[in-house]
Amino acid sequence: MTTAKDIMHPGAHWITKSDNLLHAAQLMRQLNVGALPVGDETNSERLCGIITDRDIVLKCVSQGLSPADCKASDIIEGTPRWIDADAGIDEVLREMESHRIRRLPVIDNKRMVGMISEADLARHLPENQLAEFAERIYAASPM
Repeated sequence: MTTAKDIMHPGAHWITKSDNLLHAAQLMRQLNVGALPVGDETNSERLCGIITDRDIVLKCVSQGLSPADCKASDIIEGTPRWIDADAGIDEVLREMESHRIRRLPVIDNKRMVGMISEADLARHLPENQLAEFAERIYAASPM
């Protein structure tokens, strides 16, 4: 059985809730990623949320705010979703589809060990399964 750990992109660079969005954007550019996990200052391995490049644009820049003045804590919302490293691919897809998310942190023994993105799914899923996933995520996706 293919598991989350088999298809994830291993490792993850974190930012804390108090980091500003300019730092987050620069780190995304440096790492060539579109999202970063956000950890608590007191326990950097405690997942508090995920910041995406889209979040920075829509929740900061488009509001006329400066990314240097906005903190990660200003824009993270809700409870972050995650998946256990031993979860099967069907469970990964269900989690991503039911919450309409495009990136999913992978947790092993209470530690984040990687992230699953759409690109990871594209590399590991058969075309028909990937097409079904894309249809469910994008069909009625809110803007």
